[in-house]
Amino acid sequence: MTGLRYVYAICRPFGTPLQAQLTGVAGDPPRLLPHHGLVAVVSHVPEADFAEEPFHEHLEDLDWLTEVARAHQGVIDALTTVTTPLPLRLGTVFRDDSGVRTMMEAREEGFLRTLDRLDGRVEWGVKVFIEAERPADTAAPPVQKPTSGRDYLRQRRMATKSHDDLWQQAEAFSTRLHETLSGCAEDSRLHAPQNPTLSGASGRNVLNAAYLVPRAESEKFVERVERTKDGTPGIRVELTGPWAAYSFAGEEPAGEEPAGEEPAGEEPAGGESAEGERS
Repeated sequence: MTGLRYVYAICRPFGTPLQAQLTGVAGDPPRLLPHHGLVAVVSHVPEADFAEEPFHEHLEDLDWLTEVARAHQGVIDALTTVTTPLPLRLGTVFRDDSGVRTMMEAREEGFLRTLDRLDGRVEWGVKVFIEAERPADTAAPPVQKPTSGRDYLRQRRMATKSHDDLWQQAEAFSTRLHETLSGCAEDSRLHAPQNPTLSGASGRNVLNAAYLVPRAESEKFVERVERTKDGTPGIRVELTGPWAAYSFAGEEPAGEEPAGEEPAGEEPAGGESAEGERS
């Protein structure tokens, strides 16, 4: 089959086969491309969609990008069940197998160090949101219709103060939570808050963090997060994972051109733009 080589991840060689029915981006099953002590997980994608010019045109099509991101994530999830993958960014494309091997050759030492660091570890995502509306059982009493301009301004000041108080409370809560979770994780990353218009999540995102946790310690980590989830009215905590360690994969190999951004809201990108490469 002809086409460009789409690279999902770099791994050490592993003996367990991938799922027989697994398909990747553009419907092509992933295959393993070995080079020295590394394996690239790749599939073929059509130039008509993934060459530089058409790919940049597709960046305006969120439905297309979402489909690509889901297929990409499906391959990473399958790899995570059989090995420790070093996931590459969405849209990482090379001209042929030789280009993929050249990339692995150039970055071999760094890849091996990172794979050693990530071995046996997974990523958990934790987000804190201010609820868009107060929960029904804590709703404020109905506000009377203002009888004057002064009354209207007083009500506006009270509403603003209530919002500011909740925001300060959420920030303080998020700081304490991040410090606690960082203390029981091997590493952590703070990502930019997610845009609710793109992510589709309700409420305002205050904390968007990722934590690197030994797989054997994941149950304890989840229990610690669960104990915080319903503690403060108006503040929501969301836990996602376990994922391949996207946030801790380190610097990606330098490519010639950026390939674009991963659709916001697709886990486990953490709201961080996902730039690919093409060579």
